[in-house]
Amino acid sequence: MADWIAPDWPAPPNVKAAATLRTGGVSQGAFSSLNLGSHVGDDPAAVAENRRLLRTALNLPAEPAWLNQVHGINVVEASAEGATSAVPPTADASVARGAGAVCVVMTADCLPVLFCDRDGTRVGGAHAGWRGLAGGVLGATIKALDVAPSQLMAWLGPAIEPDAFEVGDEVHEAFLKLAADNAAAFKPNARGRWQADLYQLARNELARLGVTAVYGGGFKCFADSERFFSYRRESRTGRMATLVWLTGPA
Repeated sequence: MADWIAPDWPAPPNVKAAATLRTGGVSQGAFSSLNLGSHVGDDPAAVAENRRLLRTALNLPAEPAWLNQVHGINVVEASAEGATSAVPPTADASVARGAGAVCVVMTADCLPVLFCDRDGTRVGGAHAGWRGLAGGVLGATIKALDVAPSQLMAWLGPAIEPDAFEVGDEVHEAFLKLAADNAAAFKPNARGRWQADLYQLARNELARLGVTAVYGGGFKCFADSERFFSYRRESRTGRMATLVWLTGPA
């Protein structure tokens, strides 16, 4: 049975969300066991079974609206009908304004960010690695939700921890160009590079965008190999899913 984390945010009761763990599936080897990514070299039959297990365990209203993620900022409207398409849309975020569609992003170190409005009328999910964060994927998702940022809440899901996320000067400089307060999210290391805090960078960006109700964070995908996939730790590995959907009126 699929295993997952229930987000700790005060979302309206009709807003449902989950972040999967690596356990509870049928994949073998490097993809053990609940790999949900169809693009990483796993057995397609195992991935299909893992996705079936996920739908059953979470009692999803439809197949999640899987994306072809490219570390960009494109946002699409999730739909129950489009979720079964053989070719998923190329995007790194999706939004839904009604019951029936399931927004989903896949990660294995990058930061998944979920959104919902306080009235329980719309939800969204964004794939926010450093490139997406620096490029503006959170702002693009908020724009697509088309609601005042003050009426939104966000949840930060499982991502790589600062102690394991070493980056070069180009990443450091990209974020300093965005805002001076991003400097606090970087610490120099003994190799002349930087340890970056994706959670802090996301919180900074959300604050600039006007979203003050931010929850979650503090996960350690790299260190916690029992629960999480990590691309930086293993390279050949599976993908977890972070999902959000509406069940009906709030």
